[in-house]
Amino acid sequence: MDLTETKVPEAPAATGHPKQLYMLFFAEMWERFSFYGMKALLLAYMVTELKFDEPKGYAILGSYAALVYTMPLFGGVMADRYLGYRKAVLYGGILMSIGHLVLAVPEDWSFFFGMAFIICGNGFFKPNISSLVGTLYADNDPRKDSGFSIFYMGINIGAALGGLLCGYVGQQINWHYGFGLAGIFMILGLIVFAIGRKSLKEKGLPPDPAALNKPLFAGISTEIWIYAGSLLVIPVIVALFHRYELMDFIMFGLGAVSLIYILYIAFQLESIARNKLFAALVLIIFSTLFWAFYEQNAGSLNLFAMRNVDMHVAGFELPALAVNNFLPPAWVIVLSFFFAWLWPALNRKGLEPSTPLKFGLSFILLGLGFCTFFAATVWGAESGLISLPAFIFGYFFIICGELCISPIGLSMVTKLAPAKIVAMMMGIWFFASAIGEFLAGKIGALMSVPEAVVDNPVLSLPYYADIISKIGIYAIGFGILLMLISPLIRKWMADIR
Repeated sequence: MDLTETKVPEAPAATGHPKQLYMLFFAEMWERFSFYGMKALLLAYMVTELKFDEPKGYAILGSYAALVYTMPLFGGVMADRYLGYRKAVLYGGILMSIGHLVLAVPEDWSFFFGMAFIICGNGFFKPNISSLVGTLYADNDPRKDSGFSIFYMGINIGAALGGLLCGYVGQQINWHYGFGLAGIFMILGLIVFAIGRKSLKEKGLPPDPAALNKPLFAGISTEIWIYAGSLLVIPVIVALFHRYELMDFIMFGLGAVSLIYILYIAFQLESIARNKLFAALVLIIFSTLFWAFYEQNAGSLNLFAMRNVDMHVAGFELPALAVNNFLPPAWVIVLSFFFAWLWPALNRKGLEPSTPLKFGLSFILLGLGFCTFFAATVWGAESGLISLPAFIFGYFFIICGELCISPIGLSMVTKLAPAKIVAMMMGIWFFASAIGEFLAGKIGALMSVPEAVVDNPVLSLPYYADIISKIGIYAIGFGILLMLISPLIRKWMADIR
């Protein structure tokens, strides 16, 4: 396989974005509504409805999130080599729709099987719709980071609505109604993509249609074998949920294999392309740490909001689960407009920070958010409750940090990866998120509150305050370290900003 980079001509000066971006925007928006709407319910459902103890709930949530972001590694490879982006996205959407509808069934077996379908579907859907966005721009097109920021805003509009509506329906009305609502919007996202994919024209088609349709074994085509193989993974995932302690070996084993494979590919490249891949690898490794801290919002901060945040506003008590899952994407929606304007504006003046500096800034902002939470726990120690404004303000810093890494990371991968392995590297990017999510579950478990003090906010608050303060300090430290080594990473990136 020829892994040398394909030279891409400079993009013409332009300020608008391709119309296909907005079709992908809406398809991803409704898919993220379903995904985050369902995820908002998981930990609280396990702890309150299934009566799992908190460490077990955190372990299963961490395993689910890790597998969700591990499968794109395989889905990306299948798209690069066989399916193309468009078939992968469509098939992934179908599997996720089935998974959400299975979760809506009020039976004991449905919980783990529904999550397994969603995990497999996400593996095909998530990396490849992001890769499709990358195909709309040339590598050094100044609109690219802005385009990914707009796409990322669509993700978070869906996440905000999903977290708010499914969180409310699940907590206040019926858990399975909440899961079912998520399924309806997953189907809507699938319909948007199915109708709009023709506008992509030649983009995202299978790299070798003849090979894809060629019988591989028993007269069955390669394409059908790929689909069948993915379905066989579902019972394996269900078994892993029942033996979640095995996830330690799986995640770190896959991490080691992925690192070795990337290095193997890198040393087949000429020096400039190899250094670009090294730069991407270092940033991806740092992103793992970012997500380990950030993803407390879907785990420990859910329970923290339910137990230790004063949700009373004008005499009315807001539903904590819906509020906590609404705040992060709501801030993203508000701030995405600013960041989508900021990077091109700074670029025009020659002041835009390099990608490594943006990553370093993301850690510092994340740390400031957790330090805000910790300061609020000090002020609220007497009552055991922190104020809602302090909770909202802490998320402001955290989401500013997210916007300096997540859409920038998606753009970075499409710019630094050799053209023939972009989807695989996008899968590696999401796999780094998988390890981060897995670590987030372990960090969250450190904040587990003993059953005896769960209903006493004064006694439960210190369990959260201790780890929250440490997250803030470590995040700021990693940000400073990344900024110190950014000149070396920038050198490896060569002509890529």
